[in-house]
Amino acid sequence: MSSRAAQTTAKRSRMRRLGESAFGMLLLARAGLMALIALVLVVAGVWTSWETAATAMTGDERGTVTVKECGDDECTGTFLSEKTSEPERVTVSEFVSGGEGQTVDVAVQPGTDHVIRTGPAGILYAWVPLGGALLLASLVIAGGLRMKRTALLTGACGALIMGGAWALLAF
Repeated sequence: MSSRAAQTTAKRSRMRRLGESAFGMLLLARAGLMALIALVLVVAGVWTSWETAATAMTGDERGTVTVKECGDDECTGTFLSEKTSEPERVTVSEFVSGGEGQTVDVAVQPGTDHVIRTGPAGILYAWVPLGGALLLASLVIAGGLRMKRTALLTGACGALIMGGAWALLAF
């Protein structure tokens, strides 16, 4: 018996081929949906961070604030602008203020009396929502897309943003 005759296989039925095609389409749809979810998470993180980060990086009205008193999650203090000499009363997040009596460099959010910390610590703190979104997206990338190395890199970037902000503000 020749080897050619032993290699012949039965032709698959039309229903089986259709089922295999449908399963392939389901796998492709799942991968597309997971990629879309990961993309939406990252875009939402950038969207949430952008206004605060833009003020921290390139705020028009910059100066220093001396923290006077702190409440539950916000502190109030006196803001001295680089352009004017009149002090203003402003609020700043308690986490970035450093506590009562501290003086920190800040930029005023346009149209409010709230200030955002500037410098490396303030900029990283403004991007913390993006860091959280990257961590969440890494879970979707690892679990839904089965791309472990990409997920590890994405999660590491998110953790570095969040950890860097904490380290610069805490020490």
